[in-house]
Amino acid sequence: MQHFISLADLTPTQLQSYLDLADELKAEWKQGGNKPILAGKSLAMLFQKPSLRTRVSFEMGMQHLGGHAVYIAPTEVGLGKRESVADIARVLSGYVDGIMARVFSHEHIVGLAQYASVPVINGLSDYNHPAQALSDLFTIREALGRLQGVRLVFVGDGNNVATSLMFGGALTGMDVTVVTPAGYEPQPAVVQQARELAAQSGAVIQVAHDPQTAVAGADVIYTDVWTSMGQEEEKQKRLATFAAGYQINEALLTASGHADVKVMHCLPAHRGEEITDAVADSPNSLLWIQAENRMHAQKAILARLIGQA
Repeated sequence: MQHFISLADLTPTQLQSYLDLADELKAEWKQGGNKPILAGKSLAMLFQKPSLRTRVSFEMGMQHLGGHAVYIAPTEVGLGKRESVADIARVLSGYVDGIMARVFSHEHIVGLAQYASVPVINGLSDYNHPAQALSDLFTIREALGRLQGVRLVFVGDGNNVATSLMFGGALTGMDVTVVTPAGYEPQPAVVQQARELAAQSGAVIQVAHDPQTAVAGADVIYTDVWTSMGQEEEKQKRLATFAAGYQINEALLTASGHADVKVMHCLPAHRGEEITDAVADSPNSLLWIQAENRMHAQKAILARLIGQA
């Protein structure tokens, strides 16, 4: 049984095949529509955390490929509370052809994959966000024509998105630097694993603390919200800490030394905090292409796991 839990589970060849398939499916869609390769197939979308992009991109992805998606709201299923993760996985496996889950705890994703008899797709967990990173890699390759040798600098919290970007960079030869305040770095085990994965591709995986220095020579500057869902009690402390130089603004773009440096954000954006309006809406911004590409990259996941493309 194939699942989509972490980019670190893939080989470089497998990741490349996902990107190539996403490219084919996007081109096919732009030329008039996708073939209904998922006709008669269904996807359960299990949400603990709400999301505009994750819900709509997966639902429309299934629709574009001829399949059907069922949205299951946070109030309808209490993972591990109202019902055990194992029981939910077994029940849903009898109804649908795949399960996409967006959860707080990564252990719930692991549990669903352990007990489900259909493919499980990680739509986000507190550990990583592989569907987002796949789309990001697709977007960068589309914009720059390559991934090997690209230099991406992630500015902000060393969170789940940063984790998946490090894994993705390591597998594709893209250098990734995560620049963050002291105490907000990615988990050391994640950095070590990414560096081990990078041994073959030649990618450089780094952690830094000075944004102005770190972005020098960057091809892509990436950011995310400073306070994620579940961290609301830390909001004021985080705002004060990250406001000291970790905002993506015009000065930081200038520090990159590249007039056409690309800017990315997985959204939703807290404008005026981690990114300014001037940058988010600038010609450097890939935000809206990046958001659209969630759908096309995720179609590749659906086609591969459910349609066996």
